[in-house]
Amino acid sequence: MTAAGALGATSLLAGPRGRRLCLEVATALNPDVRAAAFYASYALDPGAGASRVMFSLAPGGGDPPTASADDVATALATARWPALREPDLMGAFDHAMASARYWQEPDGEDVLAATPRVRDALTPVAELIATSPHIAWWSEPVDRSTQRSVVWHDADGPRSARDGGVAELDAWRADVVAGEAAARRDRPTDPTANLSGAWWSTPPWLTPRTTRDLGARGPVGLWLVEDSAGWRRAEVRAVAVDPGARVLEVDGPAAWADLCRRHPLEVTASRRHDWYRTTGRGQGEWVQPDWAALARECDGVHLSVAGYLTTAGRAVPVADGVASVLAGWDPDATFWLTGASGASGASAGAGGDRAHVWEYDEDSEAWRRP
Repeated sequence: MTAAGALGATSLLAGPRGRRLCLEVATALNPDVRAAAFYASYALDPGAGASRVMFSLAPGGGDPPTASADDVATALATARWPALREPDLMGAFDHAMASARYWQEPDGEDVLAATPRVRDALTPVAELIATSPHIAWWSEPVDRSTQRSVVWHDADGPRSARDGGVAELDAWRADVVAGEAAARRDRPTDPTANLSGAWWSTPPWLTPRTTRDLGARGPVGLWLVEDSAGWRRAEVRAVAVDPGARVLEVDGPAAWADLCRRHPLEVTASRRHDWYRTTGRGQGEWVQPDWAALARECDGVHLSVAGYLTTAGRAVPVADGVASVLAGWDPDATFWLTGASGASGASAGAGGDRAHVWEYDEDSEAWRRP
């Protein structure tokens, strides 16, 4: 029996990101699985032949090889699995996150991992991950003693969050409500209509956020980033968490549904089309948590890695005819809804330890302090 919030093989295979992690680990560890999954996922991809094109390198041309989900399941069933090294695990996790897309249909690999035969055949890989000593912290609550903020550098310099606070969240809520009203007026109710817009369900992007530190490897926020822009340089700052800070934990779908039930914010019209494409749920209402309301009862909300892998990207039932999607939230990230009152130094220049520059080393495929 797995404790609530802990990551077991069954819960790992229940969510699309968890299944994708298992498939990525399997393809990294076994060349036969990798080859079969490559061709099978191409055939299952919604963009096959259009946005995703395969070219044959066989002498004289000709059709490229093919494989089915059954071929992948067979390769998985006959595979032998070596010990799971942390670099392989983190590399697979990075690929599983890079493929998350809440604004369109799942890609071929996600479709492949969700087929019943492949999902069942991935069980030994899920057990390999769930019993790995490298994931001991994946089910833990926020680590209050080692929080770090990450400020990315791009062509325009560092990108920083603001201190935020309840007043800023109130303004965010007003924008969401106005956007929902406009979408209700202007958009069709047909979920299959070719429309896109806001798809995320996180607090506003300028809300301060932190992740735990992994010692010599730096903070989690350097490694596990959804929808990354390919940053290769960042400033990392230690963050002091108020001992009395109230932090809510999202450790799985039930916790996410609870936030939505307690403080629902309807986003049906504005999210309907994107969330239909990513989950396949076409009927009913959509909600997300009202972060402005939650800021009046807590300082921060933490998403554990286990919570991310079991919840992100799926249609989470909230009530009869009502569901939600956790979209756009990085694993282990804590959003500080009340700003610096919960975590001093969560934004650049707001106290805390001085910033240290980290750079990504392409040769070692790791973040380093120069």
